[in-house]
Amino acid sequence: MTLKPVRHYLQFRDLSRDEYAYLFRRTALIKARFKRYELHQPLVDRTLAMIFEKHSTRTRLSFEAGMHQLGGAAIYINTRDSQLGRGEPIEDAAQVFSRMVDLVMIRTYGHDIVERFAANSRVPVINGLTNEFHPCQVLADVFTYIEQRGDLAGRTVAWVGDANNMLYTWLQAAAILGFRIHFAGPAGYGVDLARAGFPVSEDEQACLRCFDDPAEACAGAHLVTTDVWTSMGFEAENAQRLKAFQGFMVDTGMMRRADPEALFMHCLPAHRGEEVQAEVIDGPQSVVWDEAENRLHVQKALMEFLLLGQLPD
Repeated sequence: MTLKPVRHYLQFRDLSRDEYAYLFRRTALIKARFKRYELHQPLVDRTLAMIFEKHSTRTRLSFEAGMHQLGGAAIYINTRDSQLGRGEPIEDAAQVFSRMVDLVMIRTYGHDIVERFAANSRVPVINGLTNEFHPCQVLADVFTYIEQRGDLAGRTVAWVGDANNMLYTWLQAAAILGFRIHFAGPAGYGVDLARAGFPVSEDEQACLRCFDDPAEACAGAHLVTTDVWTSMGFEAENAQRLKAFQGFMVDTGMMRRADPEALFMHCLPAHRGEEVQAEVIDGPQSVVWDEAENRLHVQKALMEFLLLGQLPD
């Protein structure tokens, strides 16, 4: 018997355009069944280990609830309460975890941690967030746009704020799915094309246009999105960042410059009056609650895919 190679999901680049098309169709089906209260349990007797080094609300809730809804079980492990917090090598932990569970999700700091874990794992590993990438969130965001407005191909996503893990994941998605990114951020917080270990590819660069004026970045955009100005791990820079990002709050004026049918997204938690005006995030163009819910459904489709492959509808 020939075993199928293990598939991991560490960056948006890890799947192809066709595989994303399948995942989005599958997500729609799984969500529709959920809304009709129909059981969908293809992962009975499968176990997900969730390893957290960073704090979490939506990631833990969506993965734990999702695995339960798929018929499996989820185990929460905080590195502070495990041997990982006392210096056990990542490589050793991966060998042990992958002999006891069927799937591992990790939410941590350096992306090298999930890469090293995956390299030593016998089961699929999912990146629940690292400093460099947040593929599950962008997966949910793209699905939310498709659900609300149709295909993103050929359209424009405006990112206003910090060039963080979300922005770099959006760039990967743009290159694969065929849309454009307009980026606006203050000096010193822009896109680093030659990031150590994770340079922006030529295909991704071709999708990117940078602006000094956030209102110009939003002009004609079909989706406007942002994130907190101070991500986890950068708290010591908070005062400096609050000063630097003045003028980059997404407000109603920016949304008026966008396409009339434009949506607003934020991966949450949000700080009203900092990176987004309350009238925007709580306004009629905002889909942040659908976006948050869709983390649940896209991750169910992703876990099913990594363990079972493509299934008939």
